[in-house]
Amino acid sequence: MFAVIYRWRVIPGLEAQFERGWAAGTEAIAREFGGWGSRLHRGEGDVYVAYAQWPDEASWRKAMETRMHHSNDEARRQYREAIAPGSFETLFAGPVAQDLLELRRPQETTR
Repeated sequence: MFAVIYRWRVIPGLEAQFERGWAAGTEAIAREFGGWGSRLHRGEGDVYVAYAQWPDEASWRKAMETRMHHSNDEARRQYREAIAPGSFETLFAGPVAQDLLELRRPQETTR
């Protein structure tokens, strides 16, 4: 398994647009390039960080050769327009040494 961490600054007021575009783009990347999905985190101010998983480094590199140019043009437009110029960066890319992350859903509360 291979993991990548990305960071962006989003233009204030365009957070919802970025999140919609990012979600649809991530789905397209999974379908078209074999990515295993991602988690998006919103930090302080205008900062977002995403953690993405791939089956292996070769799959990620192949997708990167196209700059992950997936088929969902509207999703790409939404997230690209919302990103502050020059703020996108890959913080980390490497193999997973140990995986202790479990998929959990918040428990529903009853009233």
